[in-house]
Amino acid sequence: MKANEVWDSVMKHLNNQMAVQAASDRYRGTCGESREAVRQHFLPAFINREDGRVELARLPNGQPAAMHLISHLPVEWALQTDPAGKVVALKASIEAGFVRDGCYYTRSEAASLAELNTLSQPG
Repeated sequence: MKANEVWDSVMKHLNNQMAVQAASDRYRGTCGESREAVRQHFLPAFINREDGRVELARLPNGQPAAMHLISHLPVEWALQTDPAGKVVALKASIEAGFVRDGCYYTRSEAASLAELNTLSQPG
């Protein structure tokens, strides 16, 4: 098993805000990280791999977030909620990624696509 596969397996069992941040840190400086991705018109989002449903990360007021926040995802995606009903841990089937032009991209796909777009730009 490759190191990335081991990491992904561990993260699936620790699918909370800290795990989402740790995954983001792995892609720092690429479009696999929210800050860079937003500059390339990607919106932080999550996908439920069980049914393919995609949800944008949202702020408490419902507006799209500029980073992967789990607290306002659908409660049915929650493994655990806090006393106020906010999501604090996600089911293993939920994965952080991005949406651009109506399509979902994993962090890796977003990073690769942005790199390809940069390389194809006239110099």
